[in-house]
Amino acid sequence: MSPKTALKREPTGTTETVTDSVVRSGPAPVAQIPQRLPNVLAVTAPQRAPARPVAATPVAPGPTPVARPHRENSANFQARVPVITGEAVYRGAMPVDGIISGHLGAAGSALTIKQRPRSRPVESIPELDGELSFKDMLRVNGHIAGKVTSARGTLIVDASARVDADIDVGAAVISGIVNGDVIARQRVELGAAAVINGNISTCSLTMKPGAVFQGDCRMLKPDAQD
Repeated sequence: MSPKTALKREPTGTTETVTDSVVRSGPAPVAQIPQRLPNVLAVTAPQRAPARPVAATPVAPGPTPVARPHRENSANFQARVPVITGEAVYRGAMPVDGIISGHLGAAGSALTIKQRPRSRPVESIPELDGELSFKDMLRVNGHIAGKVTSARGTLIVDASARVDADIDVGAAVISGIVNGDVIARQRVELGAAAVINGNISTCSLTMKPGAVFQGDCRMLKPDAQD
């Protein structure tokens, strides 16, 4: 059946509006298209049914990320106490497990040595093995070997230190272990934890209770100091 069209003209001031009404014998019209003169169309799209919500697909949980420990830089570690403290002239071997900074030249040198701390006790190895000479005062904090000399200087051996060397100094204050002969032209002082395995030659000897001395002692005359 052919559709029938009815036109209505309604005056609205100076503009006329034409409305097209379509009559069909079939289903209801999908949309009405109003038309405004001159030749301007306003189209209204049909409304769509709301979309159905989609159920979220469950996702299997993945493995939990494991926090990796931060790897510290090899340069950032707590260095142990230096083997010696003071100004000295050294010639010999020096094994280093750590960092050396500074410069070494013919005119003069300045080196800073940082040894790594030992995580577990191991067999003691000399950190300095050679000839060591100083002028005023030298303190031994680690393990050294060879020979230690000073015309009028004072040698201090810490309680945790070990000296496997012959000592020829002005004065010796020993609180650790010394394996070698000790010559001190001024005096020798042995602390309570001192252990001496060697001979002692000095003008004055002082020993605190607890000190161990295995060797011979020779007392020097004051005129033999020079």
